[in-house]
Amino acid sequence: MIYLDNAATTKPCAEAVKAAAECAELCFGNPSSLHKMGIEAEKVLTGAKKVILQRLGKEGELYFTSGATESNNLAVFGAVNALKRRGNRIVTTAIEHPSVAEPMKRLREQGFEVAELKPCEHEDLEQAIIDAVDDKTILVSCMAVNNETGFIVDTKRVYNGVKKKSPKCVVHSDGVQGFCKVPISADLISISAHKIHGMKGVGALYKAKDTRLLPAVYGGGQQGGLRSGTEPVELIAAFGAAVRAYPENFTRFSELKEHLLKPLSELSGVTVNTKNSQNSVPNIVNFSVKGVRSEIMLHFLEERGIFVSSGSACSRGKVSTVLSALGFSAAEADSAIRVSFCRDNTKEEIDLLAEGISDGIKRFRR
Repeated sequence: MIYLDNAATTKPCAEAVKAAAECAELCFGNPSSLHKMGIEAEKVLTGAKKVILQRLGKEGELYFTSGATESNNLAVFGAVNALKRRGNRIVTTAIEHPSVAEPMKRLREQGFEVAELKPCEHEDLEQAIIDAVDDKTILVSCMAVNNETGFIVDTKRVYNGVKKKSPKCVVHSDGVQGFCKVPISADLISISAHKIHGMKGVGALYKAKDTRLLPAVYGGGQQGGLRSGTEPVELIAAFGAAVRAYPENFTRFSELKEHLLKPLSELSGVTVNTKNSQNSVPNIVNFSVKGVRSEIMLHFLEERGIFVSSGSACSRGKVSTVLSALGFSAAEADSAIRVSFCRDNTKEEIDLLAEGISDGIKRFRR
């Protein structure tokens, strides 16, 4: 098996599996309990928070959630509900993950003014985001790294520009694909464990000091009342372990990317959609194969034991709106393939992928 769909999910690393198993066996107390077992469980949460905040390079609060979708919803709705008396304008982009795009759709239906910027219409997306902010803007939400193409948004530039123009405007970043890979600047940052070799079912929302949010879940008052519910200590332990184990040097990813780009450049009718290596993360490559629909190529490769994606796993079966917003044609979007690496992938696997794509072209291109 050759697994090259790591932007969808990663295999839990040995360190994460070990941490979860040890915690389940030896530290299974409720972290809200006042006895020794509860205190030990609370220490696990505190330790995981510390290592995650250190990797983010932030001081502030970290709230554990069920994953990125909940983190994004909590950030968007929590901020808007806390700030809606100040204004009703929101600025976002057309390349956001569905867990941001769908909340924006709901807010628009509720009467909020949502400016959704398309990169293909703005040569300088970061400046366009800043320019779109006015005195009624209460929230800016832009992802750090696009999950389909690896496209990087300079969140530091956006954050500084927005704050200079409107200091009280809250800036949120979906940092799921960017966490552990690029610096992220925002008042609110959503992250997920299973994208960095942790377990599914746990994520987190970073909140800068003095940033106001209203909760979406009420109950036992855990995590300062912002996110009630008993914390999944085992998953959180694995999250912390995965962060500790995640590489800080991405030379290997860059080597794999270049190793793939070379044979792709030699194939007729293949367009690399992740064009600018300086403006994209090295672990994601998106390309289109002219004349072969994504689904057909994906399943052809699967028959050879090679697993890739046609885009976001949360938009299953749909043609990518992200590629359209980036300026690619409907035909290019309909034939797009996303390859995403992890630390265990090899150049030999890339060679077999390239061979599979070449054979698929020969068999299916019309």
